[in-house]
Amino acid sequence: MVQISPEVQIRAAIKPGSVYYFPEASFSSPEPHYFVVLNHNPLTDTFLVLVCASSQIENVKRRRLNCPASTLVEMTPADYASFTKPTIIDCNDVHEHTIDDLVSMRGKYDLKTKPEMATAILETLRQAVIASPLVTGKIKAMLKPSA
Repeated sequence: MVQISPEVQIRAAIKPGSVYYFPEASFSSPEPHYFVVLNHNPLTDTFLVLVCASSQIENVKRRRLNCPASTLVEMTPADYASFTKPTIIDCNDVHEHTIDDLVSMRGKYDLKTKPEMATAILETLRQAVIASPLVTGKIKAMLKPSA
């Protein structure tokens, strides 16, 4: 049986709306979180734009009181079946990783891949990032629809 390298597996599968489950080094919690790829062209962009899902809805809302409500996207398992409880995605907090980062996480943390998010939800998340006063113009430009 031919072994396919983690890099080839990730590069073959990554697309807009891909969802990965891994622990984020910058978080205080060692627990893995769900991250959604927002890029239109994740294979050719220099880095991936990821947003993180949390089941701690009230904590996230409290932390983002000064941000537009449209930058916090709430979902239920009916919206995305891999979420087992109501979830919020804080689109004011984007994470930049490269495909190489995902490859190394796969070796280190057993990076898990989840089913892709629906296009409508993905577009809502992109619009929420674009609406955020905390996200850089460079990232917002990457997420705008291509003309």
